[in-house]
Amino acid sequence: MPLSVRLDKKTESLLEQTASTLKTSKAEVIKQSLSDYCARVLTERRKRPYDLIKDLIGKGGSGKGDLAVRSEEIMRKRFGRKI
Repeated sequence: MPLSVRLDKKTESLLEQTASTLKTSKAEVIKQSLSDYCARVLTERRKRPYDLIKDLIGKGGSGKGDLAVRSEEIMRKRFGRKI
């Protein structure tokens, strides 16, 4: 399918250098670049919120295993109130 795209001088120069380095055509560089970009965008859009932060979960623990059990007591001490 024919497609026409207007490029600024900087992008055109970059495309020519890349095609020359890879010893391929500018059209092939454009096709591969678009394919890679579209695949990356679609993969990112399919991620759930958990997938975006899963590397952060469980990284910073307090070292105290009883926080859920003693949460009220801990909060009262923290804010200076009596139990």
